[in-house]
Amino acid sequence: MSEPKSKTIKLPAIIPVRDLAQLVDVSAINVIRKLMENGMMVSINQAIDFDTAAIVAAEMGFEAVLESQEAPVEKETGEVPMWRQTIAGEDESTLTPRPPVVTILGHVDHGKTSLLDAIRDADVAAGEAGGITQHIGAYQVELKGRQITFLDTPGHAAFTAMRARGAQGADIVVLVVAADDGVMPQTKEAIAHAKAARVPIIVALNKIDKANSNPENVKKQLAENGLMPDEWGGSTFVVPVSARQKQGIEDLLETVLLVADNTDIRANDKGAVIGTVIEAELDKSKGPVATLLVQNGTLETGSIVVAGNAHGRLRALFDFRGRKVQKAGPSFPVSVMGLNEMPSAGDVFQVVDTEKEARQIILERTEAAKQQATVAKKITLEELFSKIKAGEAQELNLILKADMQGSLEPIIGEINNLGKGEIRINVLYAETGNISENDVLLASSSQAIIIGFSVQADVAARRLAEKEGVSIRLYDIIYRLTEDVEKALKGMLAPEFTQKVIGKAAVLAVFGLSKGGKVAGCKVTEGEVRRNAKVRLLRGKDTVYEGDVASLKHEKDDVREMRVGFECGIGLKNFNDILVGDVIECYVLEKTEIE
Repeated sequence: MSEPKSKTIKLPAIIPVRDLAQLVDVSAINVIRKLMENGMMVSINQAIDFDTAAIVAAEMGFEAVLESQEAPVEKETGEVPMWRQTIAGEDESTLTPRPPVVTILGHVDHGKTSLLDAIRDADVAAGEAGGITQHIGAYQVELKGRQITFLDTPGHAAFTAMRARGAQGADIVVLVVAADDGVMPQTKEAIAHAKAARVPIIVALNKIDKANSNPENVKKQLAENGLMPDEWGGSTFVVPVSARQKQGIEDLLETVLLVADNTDIRANDKGAVIGTVIEAELDKSKGPVATLLVQNGTLETGSIVVAGNAHGRLRALFDFRGRKVQKAGPSFPVSVMGLNEMPSAGDVFQVVDTEKEARQIILERTEAAKQQATVAKKITLEELFSKIKAGEAQELNLILKADMQGSLEPIIGEINNLGKGEIRINVLYAETGNISENDVLLASSSQAIIIGFSVQADVAARRLAEKEGVSIRLYDIIYRLTEDVEKALKGMLAPEFTQKVIGKAAVLAVFGLSKGGKVAGCKVTEGEVRRNAKVRLLRGKDTVYEGDVASLKHEKDDVREMRVGFECGIGLKNFNDILVGDVIECYVLEKTEIE
């Protein structure tokens, strides 16, 4: 009897162990065991080459072939920015190529600002002594007769703030990674932000002039984080540069133009005028001054503009060198005067015919904002299932934070196994450490849910999550975490409980008890403190305790609650490390009802 024919699978030149396990439909542990039998000690996230992966696949009954180096086209999902909708509505015959808009992301100290400065200095077309005369948040450089617009706001927080407002001003992201330092936590965050925005990524491998630089190791780390270098058969261009020595700058700009040529970056310079607010400031002599990036149409002096809740007739336009201009076409950044107030970075602006029309648009936006404020906008697992049933959502975006790498890897593996049905689970970002404001920003702009395992969300992150409507779910047991995600996909998840802060008390003194333990002498500064509620002890920005109230006294009497303005004694259950200046925050758990 003949042996069954092996199934054929396509593998890239480099593939992480976890992805290989999914392709051959076995546990990652089994793949790691096979590699150990062949003398290789690897982790679940470590990348292996094609030859090694092919051997493992063969032992699993699969015949591996090297996949085409052509990058797959990823279908854009989620809400389409307003300016992209405008361009999509234009007649195809009126669209012409426009300069690409580039933003720079990366880890702190990897040279983002230095690279921007080097690019500016390398712009021989500027031809002006002293270079740029004013900072307007964006500028253009020219290479071989073609222009490139750079957003001079490095940092993924600014990038994500724009995306959260529906702007997505950048067409291409340049990710700066230091050749001597490699992929760091903020690098991984930047990759997650760029991937969530679904824009092409070019890696600028900076600091190659340093003696301890190790480009090959960095490329391996990039591959492990989903950015396969083009020379390894992937689709990510990795360009060696030195911002300090000004090496490789022209190569980087040529790569940007190459990627732009393979991306649909077009606009109608005679069409509807729309674009994005890059930044705004209040000038004592000029009034509100905003930097606008035109993305379709042509903005002119005298145009009536609506930007967020600001409007006005433009009195003057200035380019990034401070020169007065009469008009600005697609991808052209200009500083403008004439708005009645400052818009916010990321606001979409448009040109209207009359000031009456401008005021009407702002009135409608104000009313819509008031109505939206009264409706809970939090994207919960329950709401997600409702959208899935209605056909409005096809994937679940998650951000995972865990206490240690050893916890993170099995959680990712379990969650990826759950996402093999009709609904895809997309882990945008996974890292160790407490939940921060950056995590909430990413979740807000990507309609994602944050899941934490044995970690806490800091105070600032909780406040921002409440403001942005981001759902944070915390777990201490892995199977409960995966069980909730699975139940959400099946529509069986019970309502979640949310924390509602009901009061705060400042610690004015600390008293020792004769039988041991300590009591905090406090004054209630906000709301009320209840005996049967939960509390957390805040020391500056840190949460040093979270648990129950052991005792609540007013003078010598036990009380059930104390209101604002009164002094009381508060004991914390099994905790005595209380200091003067600490703040005790009291909260209750409320069930989130599902309609």
